[in-house]
Amino acid sequence: MDSPPPPTPPPLQQLPFQVLPRRSELSSQNIQFLDQNLVTHQDLLVRAPLLLSDLTKERSNFDAHLLNLRRKLTELAVSWISRSFSAKSSLSKVNFMLENLSLQTSQYGIGSWKVGKVLVEEIPKLAKQVQRIENILKYIDTALQLEALVGDLEDGVFCVGGLHARNLFSEKRQISLKSMDFGPKLERILEAIKTMNNIEEVLVNIKKFQARWHRLLESVDARVDKILVVVRPQVLADHRALLSSLGWPPKLLTPKIDSGDIAGLSYPLVLMQGDKIKCYSQTFLALCSLQHLQRRREDRQHNIIEQRECGIGLWAIDELVSPIASRMEYHFSKWAEQPELIFALVYKITKDFIEGVDDVLQPLIDKARLRSCSAKEAWVSAMVQMLSGFLAKSVFSVHAERYKDKQVRSEVSTSWLHLIDHIVSFDKRMQSLLSSETPFFLEEPKRFEGLSRGLSVLTIFCDRPEWLKIWSTIELKDAWKKIKPVLKDERAWIIDKECDVVVGTESKYFVLSSRGDHKAPIVAESALKIAWEMIERCQTLPSLQHRIRFIRSTSARFFWYFLNGLVLRCKNTDFSLENVDASLIKVCGSINAARYIESKLQEWSDDVNFLEMRIAEKDFDIDGNNEVLGDSCFFGEEIKSLEELMTNWLMEIITALLHHFETLSWEYLQNGRFFVQERDVNLNRVPAVTDLAVSFGIVQALDALKSQLHLGKTSLNPKDFLDLWRSVADALDQFVSRSIFTSGIRFSNEGINQFDSDMQALFHVFQPFCSRPEAFFPSIREILKLLKMSKEEAKLLLVALSKNKNGTKCLHSLGISHLSFDQVDKVLSNRRCRSWS
Repeated sequence: MDSPPPPTPPPLQQLPFQVLPRRSELSSQNIQFLDQNLVTHQDLLVRAPLLLSDLTKERSNFDAHLLNLRRKLTELAVSWISRSFSAKSSLSKVNFMLENLSLQTSQYGIGSWKVGKVLVEEIPKLAKQVQRIENILKYIDTALQLEALVGDLEDGVFCVGGLHARNLFSEKRQISLKSMDFGPKLERILEAIKTMNNIEEVLVNIKKFQARWHRLLESVDARVDKILVVVRPQVLADHRALLSSLGWPPKLLTPKIDSGDIAGLSYPLVLMQGDKIKCYSQTFLALCSLQHLQRRREDRQHNIIEQRECGIGLWAIDELVSPIASRMEYHFSKWAEQPELIFALVYKITKDFIEGVDDVLQPLIDKARLRSCSAKEAWVSAMVQMLSGFLAKSVFSVHAERYKDKQVRSEVSTSWLHLIDHIVSFDKRMQSLLSSETPFFLEEPKRFEGLSRGLSVLTIFCDRPEWLKIWSTIELKDAWKKIKPVLKDERAWIIDKECDVVVGTESKYFVLSSRGDHKAPIVAESALKIAWEMIERCQTLPSLQHRIRFIRSTSARFFWYFLNGLVLRCKNTDFSLENVDASLIKVCGSINAARYIESKLQEWSDDVNFLEMRIAEKDFDIDGNNEVLGDSCFFGEEIKSLEELMTNWLMEIITALLHHFETLSWEYLQNGRFFVQERDVNLNRVPAVTDLAVSFGIVQALDALKSQLHLGKTSLNPKDFLDLWRSVADALDQFVSRSIFTSGIRFSNEGINQFDSDMQALFHVFQPFCSRPEAFFPSIREILKLLKMSKEEAKLLLVALSKNKNGTKCLHSLGISHLSFDQVDKVLSNRRCRSWS
């Protein structure tokens, strides 16, 4: 049987040659495809229609497959995001993009330039949309997880049959846990707290990594808050009922307490047994867990992501103190005039129960896994806060109101200071109960500040700055009242003779530590003692800023008042020749007091507590002191003012000594008759110094200077006396040399010898203070050297100075460095020797 004939090709006019693209528009893959299938012209006539039919059919299959994929993707996406309107919108956009992708596919092959555009622009957009879908799915997963947790929580807290969780808070349908037995109810509460902790874990992760989901956070927080409104009062009520059944609080022995005899008290919690121990432990753990949860929620809401240590206060221990406080306040109200009994009662109860609290409650705290939480600290803190509340409400508020009345202000100030004395003593005693396990003050300042917020009664002044201001004012007035009579008592200004420091070694001028070393009067020690007492009284103030304000308002200001007292005492002096000794002693005493106080203030400022306060003062710019203090230490301004006082009045002493010397030696230095007498001597040289007596005109001046310097050495501290005699020596050197240059005195050979003898006497005045006093009179020493030159040496020197442009080098070679060329010429021209005539 013959094979069927080949199909007849369609007529040429039916081929769509008119729609074929140009060869230049085809890609290399398209050209290669056509070359493989259409080799000859006959292939174009025979195979072209078949090839077109195959390509069209394949394209239809691809379109159908693409539509099928798109339909499946849509169904899957809708199944996941059926509850999200935003997800539906996103999928609609994806569907629209897929349709565009289908429409934009070239009918001439997959390698067209339009496909490249899709790969560059449309695919990244699609990836972003996919990422958005993933985020939406994460949001839905998290929302569903939270919905399940919150729903379980609501179902666990409220027993409502057949109702959905969203309707749980209708008052008509709400059934509290009060209707249940204690055991199952407590277990349900603990399970609810555990669920809330799990919810908090999820919310913390959202806060860290999905900050834009704040509405979800707010929604969950609102629902959890409604749960806490029910749970916390119920847990507290159950805990209080259990404490009451255990016999808490213990009975206070009223007759003994009223008489001031406070006996030991029993601790009922130690006597618990069996089911009572189990029930109390469960309620205690429930309160601790609830408090820990509350702290975590507050930290998250305030963006405190890192886990903090447990604070001092514990709700469970506060519940122990609350019923005790209600009983104690009855006795407090009767002891308004005897505050020592109030503090004694609180301390006694705290001390008697602290060991029992530690034995019973510390294991429960450890079981609750509360980090760095001490039962002892919490117990002491709760008792202190109880007392602080009573004093603030019933004592200091009354005193603060009465302080406004000037007629009773003195009485209020006395009562206020009396209370502060008891508070300071009480704080130290309470903190001593924890000294075995808690370091205070200098060892760990940060630890101290954190503890003292709950361990100091002075906390009441941190919450009421106006009371702190009243306290500082009362303290300052009391301090000034104490120092005022001491300032007026001349016996307080006497310098102890036993405190004299032997000036021998150089180190003794600078190594000064005690009041005796500084030769400071008793009044300086009294001022420092009063100021330090005020500083110590505020050491338990928990806030560093309030401590700084208190010290600035009391001790620092007190030193300013004391400084003004020193200035007034110095001004009430007369440095005339008749009263110079008494005035010198008086001013030296003030300078010694200022020097001693300045050294102590520097020592205080170097202490770690004051360094910490100065740093805090810079950071917070407390009361705007940064511009005034700059980079100085804590007492920088006070030290600076004390140094100015010492410098100014040391200069006053130097001026007075020089003025007296000038008055007594004026005729000697201006007349010149002491230096012009001639005797028969060898004409070729200046005679050496013989046993000549000191000139009568300078004897009185030298004797007064020696007496005054000796009195200064006895009365002034070594450091300032060192500055004093060196400054006097330098000034005398300039005064005598300037007088020689300006008076026009002409020296004879005998006058040169007499001047040398007089200057040796001047040097001798300073001999007790150094081994080579002439070293401190360089100008006088060089004048003597010039006067003692022979005629030939002097002429050679003058010729050398006139010809040599570098005259300084010539003078230095002769050991003359403090006189100028003109001064050297003046000295040489004033020589009136016969051998020069």
